[in-house]
Amino acid sequence: MKTILVVADPLESFKTYKDTTFAMMRELQRRGHALATCEPRHLQWQTGGLVSAEVREIALTGREHEWFEVKATARRPLRDFAAILMRKDPPFDSEFFYATHLLEQAEREGARVFNSPQALRDHPEKLALMEFGQFAPPTLVTRSADAIRAFHAEHRDIILKPLDGMGGMGIFRV
Repeated sequence: MKTILVVADPLESFKTYKDTTFAMMRELQRRGHALATCEPRHLQWQTGGLVSAEVREIALTGREHEWFEVKATARRPLRDFAAILMRKDPPFDSEFFYATHLLEQAEREGARVFNSPQALRDHPEKLALMEFGQFAPPTLVTRSADAIRAFHAEHRDIILKPLDGMGGMGIFRV
């Protein structure tokens, strides 16, 4: 049985009815993998050592409430896991940014990290559309209220979506 580490938000904050990280964890366990979790704040590195994390080894229970149980807690080097999934939700803040650097170091030490830490920094999903502008509907990325008003005047029906949101939060149709 291979252990997969999931770096994510606190498990206690998951909305399992819509959380894709929970769905991935459920499928990993169904396929026979053991699960461990930690938050970005649990990652650490010290001179002469490896990137490690205080992790919780968990099992999913199948229950709606108390959907996981903690089997053990330990500090472990990241390279000891079969794979590491970086699944922290936005916002893209300094904790997230520095976690990607620690995960990149863990890769140099032999860890198998998915999604690529550098790609997470360099390729935010909401801006990926810019690479395929020829296939996109009219789109504006800005902080300028005047530019948004002009875009609305031109298109009359627009969707406002914050770049640092997730799960449908902060989206408005104007």
